[in-house]
Amino acid sequence: MRHAVPVTSRTAPAPPAPVGSVPPWPAALFVFVWASGYIAGPIGVEALSPFWVVTLRFAGAAVLLYPLARFRHGALRISRQDLLRVSASGLVMNAVFFGSVYAAFELGLQATIAALLHALSPVLTAVLAGVLLGERLTRRQVLGFGLGVLGVLVVLGPDISSAGGLWGLLLGLVSLAALSLGTLGQRWIGVRTDAVWSATLQCAVCVPPLLLLAVVLEGAPSVSAPLEASLSVLWMAGVNSLGGLLLLGLLVRRGGAGASASLFFLMPPVTAVSAWLVLGETLSSLALVGLALSTLGVAIATRRRA
Repeated sequence: MRHAVPVTSRTAPAPPAPVGSVPPWPAALFVFVWASGYIAGPIGVEALSPFWVVTLRFAGAAVLLYPLARFRHGALRISRQDLLRVSASGLVMNAVFFGSVYAAFELGLQATIAALLHALSPVLTAVLAGVLLGERLTRRQVLGFGLGVLGVLVVLGPDISSAGGLWGLLLGLVSLAALSLGTLGQRWIGVRTDAVWSATLQCAVCVPPLLLLAVVLEGAPSVSAPLEASLSVLWMAGVNSLGGLLLLGLLVRRGGAGASASLFFLMPPVTAVSAWLVLGETLSSLALVGLALSTLGVAIATRRRA
């Protein structure tokens, strides 16, 4: 009988902390870090083709995460089954999710609309868990999902040019599905593999297929703005990938597993303000109503019980 071998750690794991309120300053910083990815992404794909951007992002993130994983937890020891699970989840969560949304950015998908679509992920994940895993959906989740989808439709309206046209919108929806399926995949992995080692592997495993796509679809990298390309890739690899992971771990330890989901409703408005300031993106009055409606829906669906 085969036994899974866990990742070794230099210190014994601490007992899980009781679930409490989300600490405000780490939560605010996490929202900023996550939302900043919707600003760095469009800047990156304007300076460099999208699949090269996402390839360099995760290559850089893997290089940064590896010494952290070794320092905190020692050498990697993992069963073949767990390695396959971590790799499959990483391909969906990183390669498919980010590859599709970066391609959508190049087609003209606005940062705010991307954030709005992805803010529905916790709710869609709950819906998929109900359909695929038989988990019970609450009325609150159904109501929140309905409001969220309605808000997205109001923001888009009959003109989908702000979503990058039909293909940009379809790629945005693919990224939403990949994010939700990848989230379910994290539950499939379980807790046998250390979170930092898991993130390192998930970043590393998606680099070869992304590199192949970049070479086949885009050829040699063509950099139109070297400084913007370098800064955006460094920001996404270091701040979004590494910093986001550390902040998420802190939130989960202090606020419970639902901590990050309870913050997703803040991503679209924070991204909208950031995109207006940095990218010059604007929304109509009707789109702002849709943004508020969708944000309310996500807030209702992810509200944590006292």
